[in-house]
Amino acid sequence: MSPAATRLSDWLERLASFSPHEIELGLDRTATVLDRLALARPANVLTVAGTNGKGSSVALAESLCRSGGSLVGAYTSPHVRRYNERIVVDGKVASDREIVAAFERVDAARGDVPLTYFEFGTLAALAVFADRGVDQAILEVGMGGRLDAVNAIDPDASLITNISLDHCDWLGDDVEAIGREKAGIMRNSRPTVFASREVPRSVLETASTTGAELILAGRDYDWSVGDGVWHWRGRQLALEGLSAPALEGLAQFGNAAGVLALLEAAGFEGLLEKDRVNRALGSLSVAGRMQRVISDRRWLLDVAHNPAAAEALAAALGSATPEGRTVAIVGMRDDKDVDGLVAVLAPHVDAWIGVQLDDARSFDVRELARRVANASGKACLETPTVEAALEAARASSGSDDRVVVTGSFYLVGPALGALGL
Repeated sequence: MSPAATRLSDWLERLASFSPHEIELGLDRTATVLDRLALARPANVLTVAGTNGKGSSVALAESLCRSGGSLVGAYTSPHVRRYNERIVVDGKVASDREIVAAFERVDAARGDVPLTYFEFGTLAALAVFADRGVDQAILEVGMGGRLDAVNAIDPDASLITNISLDHCDWLGDDVEAIGREKAGIMRNSRPTVFASREVPRSVLETASTTGAELILAGRDYDWSVGDGVWHWRGRQLALEGLSAPALEGLAQFGNAAGVLALLEAAGFEGLLEKDRVNRALGSLSVAGRMQRVISDRRWLLDVAHNPAAAEALAAALGSATPEGRTVAIVGMRDDKDVDGLVAVLAPHVDAWIGVQLDDARSFDVRELARRVANASGKACLETPTVEAALEAARASSGSDDRVVVTGSFYLVGPALGALGL
């Protein structure tokens, strides 16, 4: 094995070379190395799974838990700009030095056990949390649930935000199959909140089989929105006249309601005070989620990468009548439903720009443009880089026009960088 790298960038290159597969589902490898590490476990672990809304749900749960004085660690993926974003302690991203030290520790413990990029990073995050002595860890499942590396840690309570079609090559081609995989985070006698009112039968069956305490939206807790405020009721508590989340979209009310139900179920009902919840909702900010940037153009950047997420973006586009045209820059990975995403956005878009992402799994821009054109009924310009796509958008729009950047983390992150953010 080559000598230990000293820079985070070197380590990330090494991690990418350890396994020929970016994704290799299964818990045995992670569980084996985790056992060897013998890390101190946080007093409380909350796991968040689902198709969409995981990042904003983790951010809200983290904010509320920190408001109670706990030292909180949050692990999310993928990152938007920097790898460090994946590991946050006390509201601050982990330093390069902390992450490198954790990587070295995991590498020493793994011996000859092969780990994927995500597995290695998950174990490193847990090592950072142990070194920092966090009280609570909030862990976002990378993909699925049952066989995801995060599921090697038993949660004290968990949240499944919703289930729709995504990662079908890995998780199954219908919501029942995908629901079964995501429901794999459930544990016997532990609460799991399901935050969508549409519940796949497979989720109900898994809860019954595992003996998990399933808490359902619309049955065990609920929420309503109106007159600029919203209301939430749980099994024991109720909050009236809450302020709207700072993040845009009706979906954010459902995400927030699920987080409140999770904290109540996990025994943190003391955090559910109206003023505290309003402060957390009002300060909520997640990079690349309905992020508006007003500069030379009216930019809107969102990491929507499946049709369900595109529906939330389309609702945001439709809720405000633009002064000018709408230009959409889209780039996607080759396992994503381009036709479905574009069909949802098409009624709100006047012109399309396809981009070749700097990612091994990116759609070839020629094929992407062909699909976009077929699904939207409008021509799609091909561009070789994110920077070229932004320049093309500027050239084809005016200061009153809006430019939407969407389809992938691997597009939105570089676009934010190119915009100087």
